[in-house]
Amino acid sequence: MSVETAPETVLTHLNEGRLKPLYLFYGPDDFHLEKILKEIREKAVPESARDFNVQIFDGEGGVNPGDILDAARSLPFLSGNRLIIVRRTDRIAASDLEFLIAYVKSPVETTCIIFVAQKPDFRLKFFSIMRKQGYAVHFRELTDGQVIPWIMASAREMGLNIRQDACRHLQEIIGNRSRTLYTELEKLRLRHGSSEIGIPEIKELSIFSRMYTIFELMDEISQRRKARSLSILNRYLEEEGKDAAFGIIGMLTRQIRIIFQAKELISEHVSRKDMAKKLGVPGFVVGKILDQARRWQEKDLEKALMLLYQADGRLKSGSQAPLVLENFLLSI
Repeated sequence: MSVETAPETVLTHLNEGRLKPLYLFYGPDDFHLEKILKEIREKAVPESARDFNVQIFDGEGGVNPGDILDAARSLPFLSGNRLIIVRRTDRIAASDLEFLIAYVKSPVETTCIIFVAQKPDFRLKFFSIMRKQGYAVHFRELTDGQVIPWIMASAREMGLNIRQDACRHLQEIIGNRSRTLYTELEKLRLRHGSSEIGIPEIKELSIFSRMYTIFELMDEISQRRKARSLSILNRYLEEEGKDAAFGIIGMLTRQIRIIFQAKELISEHVSRKDMAKKLGVPGFVVGKILDQARRWQEKDLEKALMLLYQADGRLKSGSQAPLVLENFLLSI
């Protein structure tokens, strides 16, 4: 009979200092999975000994099962135990997984191996045995009944004061995905701090989310981080749909003009409070605008506006939005 371990039980094992020698983390709730994995990495092995006792393998690029076993059978150094994380275990060849079965039946007690898989095939003997032995930990998406308590608990951890009816409204517009919900809570905290959050603030969130995304995007562009910029752009297009391209060009153009204006106000030694009024932005975002203004030279801002004008023309002539916007980011 298959027995699965609940994610919360793993945290109990961790806090009581009795982690099992093996776990298989899998399921669609990757946010919860990564959160618990991070907590294990921080608590299972002392920071001073992590370089010697924490090892990570990745099945994506091909991994030698013998290397995993060698690491697992090594004695811990300057610590009571070792931690091994094997990511994308479901990408490892079935024949290589077979090689690990003998170890699964008789693991080393001073080593904890966490196999991480998105969709393990339980028809394979390795995954089947892991589940039968009680090592499988299923990270399921939140159910409808779990969402509101989860939102309220996460909000408390952030120091966010949110009403229950607001939690319900947030669930209605966002859904049950914990990663997306957590991101929206972070936006609410950034905008409202410890003030009470009700339904009006949740309704306002969709407008603020667009502003938040543009600030994220401008931050990454300012720091010349191409991969992150492209990731945020693609996320925005996925969330807002194919018609969002003109909107993002408009918002980027507005943001660049605000940065232009902020540079002038800096030279005039205008206070932050007055700057917020002149720029027409909430006071809490002035710091971000000032940081962006310091990263940009006027000639680069002029170039950005020219590239946005060209991108707008290409969109109007029927070019594909993702390609046009990606080309803009790479050109800038």
